[in-house]
Amino acid sequence: MRIYGANGMAGPTTSAAPRRASSSTFSLPQAEPDTAPSRASTLRSVAGIDALMALQGVEDPTERRRRSVTKGRQALDVLEELKLSVLGGKLDNALVLRLKTAAEGLKDSSGDRNLDAVIAEIELRVEVELAKMGSEPTL
Repeated sequence: MRIYGANGMAGPTTSAAPRRASSSTFSLPQAEPDTAPSRASTLRSVAGIDALMALQGVEDPTERRRRSVTKGRQALDVLEELKLSVLGGKLDNALVLRLKTAAEGLKDSSGDRNLDAVIAEIELRVEVELAKMGSEPTL
């Protein structure tokens, strides 16, 4: 059986343009003159930027939940460090500042009622520890 090309003819095909020998010099094509952007294209690009900014402002519920879980874990880590430093007899001012920062980060809602309840308990514990140390809890 003989197989023919797509057009049904058998035979070698030739390329449309003959190959040229490459030259050793490199040249760039002539640059076109710069044109000032028209007013309509400028407005269109601003509208595109506004759309991008609006999309960045939309929060994903899973992202809010993930952020709340991360902040809760960080607060628990600082509480654990506080416990170890109190047991070791050396309380550091930097640790107190980190505890205040952790308390401020727990204010946001995650959108999940159960997670918000756990975060509220962590926040309460952080504020109790701050009150024990004589610091004003941040509200």
